Amino acid sequence: MASLNGSPAPAAALRALALTNYGHFTTMKVEDGGVRGLGLHLARLVADCREVFGTELDPEWVRECVRREAGGGRAGAFMVRVTVFDPELDLTAPERAGRPGVLVTTRPAAGSVGRPLPALRVQRLAFHRDAPAVKHVALFGQLRLRRAARLAGFDDVLFTGADGLVSEGCTWNAGFVDEAGTVVWPEAEVLPGTTMRLLRAACGGQVTAAVTDVRLRSMRAAFATSTGFGVRALSAVDDIAFRADDPVIGALRESYAAVPLDRL
Repeated sequence: MASLNGSPAPAAALRALALTNYGHFTTMKVEDGGVRGLGLHLARLVADCREVFGTELDPEWVRECVRREAGGGRAGAFMVRVTVFDPELDLTAPERAGRPGVLVTTRPAAGSVGRPLPALRVQRLAFHRDAPAVKHVALFGQLRLRRAARLAGFDDVLFTGADGLVSEGCTWNAGFVDEAGTVVWPEAEVLPGTTMRLLRAACGGQVTAAVTDVRLRSMRAAFATSTGFGVRALSAVDDIAFRADDPVIGALRESYAAVPLDRL
């Protein structure tokens, strides 16, 4: 299902998005009518709309569009993606884009907060996202490297910069646990994910530091964070094995599960 500005999305509008690939989005997990960090998701859309289109987006209108597509007392958990794009954007004159619409789509949720998915084995590959602070729709570079990692026998990809420092995963933030049990977030240009931001606000004992190869090899555990799955352990990065059952990761899961749901 897909709706544009609260009504069924016309094929011409979807075709325009597919052909121009210019816009931004956020993805949220709806659980029994509520969303963790709903305000952060809405704030992201507003800020990114200013950056991408130079115009203001009404967060309450976005909320209403989500309610129309995903409301109605729908039980259980599912994913909602809100994509903001201009159906009339002209490839030859993108500066004229300024009337973005709100596309809402839904899909099944991959897991639940209380039942974590299996740990991931990831491969480090060099990559720097264009406009890393914006959650934009241009995913080719990320997906190309995810594909390469999976063809190499890994579950996913972990990006490093030209300097070799760890930054983020393909569609998730990365975190680590050092020998003292401190949570370490990479010091790098990354997309500030909603789940990561909620955890940073809810938990103490966290630092931000450059994660070099040497530092990575000194960590006792590693994890990924995403709205889709919450906190997910990493069992290995390349040839470096980690404790998937580390108690700090368990504590992070509990803290995330305790974040209250905001009603749509």
